[in-house]
Amino acid sequence: MTWPYYGGGSWAWMIGMMLVMLVLWGGIIAVVIWAVRAFLQVRGTGDSAIETLRRRLAAGEITEEEFERTKRVLQG
Repeated sequence: MTWPYYGGGSWAWMIGMMLVMLVLWGGIIAVVIWAVRAFLQVRGTGDSAIETLRRRLAAGEITEEEFERTKRVLQG
């Protein structure tokens, strides 16, 4: 089987081009994956204090009365 490029540098050139293509496609795939993950990531509602309060209630760290009182304070 013969290649269109003759000489000692042809194999090095082909291997170099394959590496460049591999890096290029790897970079494109990485950017696409990053963009999809950033787009699909669930955004916080900005109400993390209430969520923390709910977790503490569920864990039994606070009572329902403490939960309601603190919730009213947080919501203004």
